[in-house]
Amino acid sequence: VAEAPAAPAAGAKPRALKKESLHVLRKLTLEDVPAEAIRAQAEELRKEQVKGEPAQPRKSTKDLSHTAARSNQEQIKRKEGVVELPSQLSVKEFAEKTGVQVPKIIQVLMGSGIMATINQTIDYETAAIVADELGVSVKKAEASVKAEDIFSRNIEELLKDEPENLQVRAPVVVIMGHVDHGKTSILDAIRETDVAGGEAGGITQHIGAYQIVHTPKGSSEHHPITFLDTPGHEAFTAMRARGAQVTDIAVIVVAADEGIKPTTVEAINHAKEAGVPIIAAINKIDKTGADPDRVKGELASHELQPEEWGGKVPVVLVSAKTKQGIEDLLDAIVIIAETENLRANPKRNAVATVIESHLDKSLGSLGSVIVNTGTLHTGDIFVCGETMGRIRTLTDAHGVKIADVPPSAPVRISGFDDVPSVGDILQVVASEAEARVLLDAVRERGQLQKKRSFVDLVSRLSEGKLTQLKVVLKADSQGSLEAIQGSLAKITGEAVGVKVIHAAIGAVSDSDVMMAAASDGIVVAFHVAVPVEVKRTADQEGVKVREYDVVYALLDDIDALVKGLVEAEEEESVTGHLEVKAIFLTKKNQQIVGGRVTDGVVKRLPFRLMRASAEVGTGRISSLKHVDKDIKEAKEGTECGMRVESTTPILEGDILEVYVKEFKKKAE
Repeated sequence: VAEAPAAPAAGAKPRALKKESLHVLRKLTLEDVPAEAIRAQAEELRKEQVKGEPAQPRKSTKDLSHTAARSNQEQIKRKEGVVELPSQLSVKEFAEKTGVQVPKIIQVLMGSGIMATINQTIDYETAAIVADELGVSVKKAEASVKAEDIFSRNIEELLKDEPENLQVRAPVVVIMGHVDHGKTSILDAIRETDVAGGEAGGITQHIGAYQIVHTPKGSSEHHPITFLDTPGHEAFTAMRARGAQVTDIAVIVVAADEGIKPTTVEAINHAKEAGVPIIAAINKIDKTGADPDRVKGELASHELQPEEWGGKVPVVLVSAKTKQGIEDLLDAIVIIAETENLRANPKRNAVATVIESHLDKSLGSLGSVIVNTGTLHTGDIFVCGETMGRIRTLTDAHGVKIADVPPSAPVRISGFDDVPSVGDILQVVASEAEARVLLDAVRERGQLQKKRSFVDLVSRLSEGKLTQLKVVLKADSQGSLEAIQGSLAKITGEAVGVKVIHAAIGAVSDSDVMMAAASDGIVVAFHVAVPVEVKRTADQEGVKVREYDVVYALLDDIDALVKGLVEAEEEESVTGHLEVKAIFLTKKNQQIVGGRVTDGVVKRLPFRLMRASAEVGTGRISSLKHVDKDIKEAKEGTECGMRVESTTPILEGDILEVYVKEFKKKAE
């Protein structure tokens, strides 16, 4: 028998057991351990066991034998299966989880030279070796879910896993493009190729996504592919803006007879900014006037260089009507998915993302999700955003109730306490008690908001935590757009540059705001309208929308932002007042009124509605006219007509106090 390791010096840090010492440990007895160490451990155990407990009557030999038998049965029962252990735990916790008596655990630890007490903390590696010696199967438990990760929708943190646990998963694909270029037709054509899904038309409900199984040409392997069936890139970007990184591949659809449209450009920019691989599908190749080569040239002009032209973007010619090229499109998706090496751990607690939700009269709160990692099971307890629940039913896109859902698969869930929000992260937890603690921690942080506020953006720019200021640019003409883009490209700070992630002509839209929200950017509007409802969306998403009439003012502000010369808060200044003289038209939240500027200058800006010197509402001037001409501003003494947007009805005699918010420059 090899010599037992010497007892460590007082105060020495416990060391982990070595695998090679296990054979030695099996032959060790308590006689090999110094008597004083045994007495010290026994005394520690005695104190722990009698602390706060009344004296018990002595049991008979028969009672003791029954107790021992029952204890052995319980121990055997608790050892069955695999026991999950955290990265750190005490000897007492180890005993409770494995069913092994504390003295036996301490004996093994002491045999390896670790003088552990009942409250001694050991790491997982040490616990695993001890468990192996005691014949208990263990595995490392997942790290506990943090409230801040669910609150901020920190999907990257929630998906962390050990590389050895990861397995290949299906790609999640979004199809985007111009409204009439055939997105829906292609999705329908793909559905009909799904042999595993049964007969065409077998889809019984819309859950926001569906999965097919594709077998590439010349292969016997079956590849599942999940398609997001949401309405266009708006929903895709809305999910991104709220932290939901769901999609792996974007398919941009372009009609062969019409080519790239402004909406197509918007979709391309959304996909680029999301950082996902892009496949171009040129649809309607069977139509008269189809010119795929011209479309390829247009794609190249938007930095989507086709593979056949030496680029990296697969371009597939398809006809959703005749089904030509659909198999080629699916083959291209499989190839890119393999290149991307998409993986997840199907054996852990599931993490999923909500892609659709609503309240059903009979089933209650429903949410459609795509599983990011892990496997969802009926009966799982979960926290999702600011609600929780237990999964009652799991229903796939064919209307079939299923028991579990693997990574990348879509499913509709019933069992939410309240309707979740699109983009919310669903996290399965071990118990209802854990769910309530986690939910309380999330709710303490207030209303869920993924995006940082403008104040945070300015702070991060000033502190050098951002290397780019991302801008969504809207202007009134192509000439203005190109001139401003060119000027912005020249602005740089010490470590920060400007990147225009999308530029287009026309009024600011919700889609512009959501793109800025998804990218931690701002919206810059030059001589274009910002509707009230869009401003409302911007406020909800924490996005700053800046409006300009003068180019140099726009460039000066962006330059100051990039160079960290702007305070985190804006300053407000009143530009002028207008007295309302007449109401010409009232329609929902819009009115056409006439008035006279009493002081200052009135422009297409927000205003406070003053009545009897008290503020009664707010609004925005969307257009100004003098006689029959559109004007940019009205000066003191000028009478003008205007279209205003306000939820408060305006009356004759009211005063519009027009104001502007400007960047506050730091004192030099």
